[in-house]
Amino acid sequence: MTTTAFSSLPLTPGLLANIQSLDFQAMTPIQAQGLPAILAGKDLLAQAKTGSGKTAAFAIGALHRLEPQTYQTQVLVLCPTRELADQVSKEFRLLARAIPNVHILTLCGGKPTGPQLTALERNPHIVVGTPGRILKHLGKGSLQLDGLQLLVLDEADRMLDMGFQEDILRIIDSAPRQRQTLLFSATYPAAITDMSAGIQIDPVDIRVESLHDNSKIEQIFYAIEKGDRTRTLLALLEHYRPASTLVFCNTKNQCKELAEELWQQGFHALALHGDLEQAQRDEVLIQFSNQSSSILIATDVAARGLDIKDLPAVINFELSPDAEIHIHRIGRTGRAGKQGLALSLFMAAEQFRVDAIAEFQGIPARIDHPGALKSRDNFRLSPPMVTLCINGGRKDKVRAGDILGALTANTELSGKLIGKIDIADNHSYVAVDRQIAKQALQVLTEGKIKGRKFRVRKLR
Repeated sequence: MTTTAFSSLPLTPGLLANIQSLDFQAMTPIQAQGLPAILAGKDLLAQAKTGSGKTAAFAIGALHRLEPQTYQTQVLVLCPTRELADQVSKEFRLLARAIPNVHILTLCGGKPTGPQLTALERNPHIVVGTPGRILKHLGKGSLQLDGLQLLVLDEADRMLDMGFQEDILRIIDSAPRQRQTLLFSATYPAAITDMSAGIQIDPVDIRVESLHDNSKIEQIFYAIEKGDRTRTLLALLEHYRPASTLVFCNTKNQCKELAEELWQQGFHALALHGDLEQAQRDEVLIQFSNQSSSILIATDVAARGLDIKDLPAVINFELSPDAEIHIHRIGRTGRAGKQGLALSLFMAAEQFRVDAIAEFQGIPARIDHPGALKSRDNFRLSPPMVTLCINGGRKDKVRAGDILGALTANTELSGKLIGKIDIADNHSYVAVDRQIAKQALQVLTEGKIKGRKFRVRKLR
């Protein structure tokens, strides 16, 4: 039987104590199977989905062998999207709290290269980024991989789907041959096994259960007529009334159009797609994760790496052409032992896709008709929170406690009505209960944070 206690691993006392302080109760399957191999310095080929704990697995392995006193890039993590890269960097920073002077840098497109060049002069120990921007810095000579010990390819199948294979191979050509390589993929297409054969040496092959626990997800397909897609989506929201819903579309144009249509219907819906600037993408994700927006509409690529811990419902506005991608979509609900809801719309011409999903899951598809959905009088689906954006962040030494103190000290505002606080480099975001949003905005606008005045605005 595999031991699931982190204390069973040969980790440094400081790293182990920090893991315990983060309330990591026990290792997930990918951690229990993968960490012994990672800590032993072996290459790893692992199948694991978003939310499986894979990030902590390779981050713990990387930090265990890191040499903070050696100022060179020792770890490189490649990710398909900026959102996933930011998420990976955040987890690295949490796990590295017990190790002094660890420099972690995120390198992604959509952000100016000037600050990145300045940060690279400090020789970061760990670099996390997207292939295009990493390759750009390698070409400039601003990023050096001579001292690289560990290379991680996270969600490698998605990087190949996005056309990054050539970039990845060029990056690997710049890395030392003597290194450890970890390859994580949610699926195992032939291209992944071919890539593994070309860049890894005798990798340990681990495949944790890739399908979600179907017993935790109520999955229903709704047969619709042409032109009824949006009307049926509204009927689903009215019938089920989920507090938060992730809606999948197949194209970014469909995401934008649907978000606008839902806004006109009085819903707080935001779209996540490739045309957004990085700051806009960050704000969309923050609003959805802190319950300031009820509906997030996204493409598969934009949502890759999105890990919302408590997501009541997923709706497939359009079915994915790939049954396995469908499984990953709906696997974002019903986590942490909670019941999830997965609803999918399809027309008669798409019945073959429903059949393919049912065959892939090994269970018959439950198909209902929209006519069975119940309408409700005076229906509204308003998010419980509102997000306030403060024009000051990590670089201004602003901390979450400073913002909470500014809102609750010498005011009538209760800390129970203050939600999630996110600190970025130059901005901070605080979710407040909708009923006190106006008062909280006034308090922050007229008051001070750490003795300083900051501009504050309410996000849409």
